[in-house]
Formats: sequence, structure tokens, C-alpha cells
Amino acid sequence: MSARFFTRNALLMSVVAMLLVTLPPQRLSADAKAPAGPSADEALKMLRDGNARFVSGRMEHPNETAQRRTEVARGQHPYAVILACADSRVGPEVIFDAGLGDLFVARVAGNIADDTELGSIEYAVDHLGTPLVVVCGHQGCGAVQATVDTVAAGTPPPGHLAALIDPIRPAVTSQKPGNDLIDRAVDANVRNMVAKINADEEVAHLVHEGKVKVVGGRYNLDTGEFKILDTPQASAKPAGELLHVATGR
Repeated sequence: MSARFFTRNALLMSVVAMLLVTLPPQRLSADAKAPAGPSADEALKMLRDGNARFVSGRMEHPNETAQRRTEVARGQHPYAVILACADSRVGPEVIFDAGLGDLFVARVAGNIADDTELGSIEYAVDHLGTPLVVVCGHQGCGAVQATVDTVAAGTPPPGHLAALIDPIRPAVTSQKPGNDLIDRAVDANVRNMVAKINADEEVAHLVHEGKVKVVGGRYNLDTGEFKILDTPQASAKPAGELLHVATGR
């Protein structure tokens, strides 16, 4: 072989070695398995403590620095999933005084758990190792009010509103009429969504293994307080049986 061949390859190896030394470390995958983090109960306490700070006006605004931004750019390990209403007054990072990378938030009017929301929750608990799922309903929910009005009118909702109203309808029709119908329907809707998430096969097995907890609560627009509701607990049945019971399939 010619001297030119050896010279060219020696130069190539030198360039490769320099690249290996100077290239930045590879970013962690967004779905990298989470390191050891808080338990579900610890995560719930963190949310409660953050909400208490918000209510008292003593917010700490944690994890909002440039350093935190750089840190979470390498991977995310949120301690709670929040399924919240899209209402502009119910921002989870604000009402729970949380920051970048703390909460995995899915927001949709009426805080319904449809296929896309369930898929988001599955991703968080399975791939990111998030131990807590919270369904966050709220006082005066417009989607619940719209469902009450639709049921009373007995006519189909216009446009795409049916996609929001139909999942909420059972929470409304299960309640007796009264001045507090909206409040009771809001709570019933939260409980229905907690039950639906617990019945999801991908979530259910993690719940039964004690790795994930699903809870629901109501946010008060007037006071800023978030209160946990009594919600249905996951069945002791295996995930397959639980799915069958919940869906009839």
C-alpha cells in the first residue's frame, strides 16, 4: 500500500478522535426511564403544598431558571400528570406553584379522558415513570354547563362540541335537578374520569403494582384552593378483567 493511503487514513483517524472528544454529551431521550423520584403520596403532598402557597400568595415559582431549562432539555421526569380543563383560569403550573419539568399536563375542556388524553397519560406513567395522575375539575366549568344546557334542550350540540359533551353527559344525567346541579355534575365528571383512567389497561397494571395512583379533585375559582374528592379506587382485579368490566368488551 502507498504512503498516501497510510497518511490519509491516519489523518481520518485523528479527525474522528477529535470529534469524539469535542462532541457534547448525547441528550437523554424524552422517554428515558425515570430515576428514583417521589412516590405518589409524596407527589400529592408536593401538589398540595404548592397549592397552599398559591392560595396564601406566597408562591416560590420553583424551577423557572435558565439552569432548570437546560437541565430538563436533556430529559423530563415529571412527578405528576394533571388532566385539567382548558379553562384559562385553571393553569396547573400556576395553581400548584410548579415549574419546568414538574408536571405533565393534558388540558381539554371538561377535563375529559378520551383516547388522546389516555394516550398522553399512558406515556407519562409508563415511559416517564410519573407516579401520580390527578384529574382536576373546577368550579363553574363551562363544558359541564354546556352539557347541562344540551341535556335540557334535548337537541344535538353544534359543531364539534359533541366530542366534549358526550363524555360529560353521564355525569349530568346521573344527578337530580337542583340549584347545585353544576357543582354536583362537576364532581361526578371528575369521578367518572378517574374511574376511566383506572380502567385503562396500560395504567391499571401500574396501579395494581403500587407504582401509580389516580386521584381527582376540584379547583375553586374564588379561593384558589384545590380539594381532593373521594374517588373510585382501582379494582383488585387483573388489568384485563378490569378493562372488560369498564368497557363491556
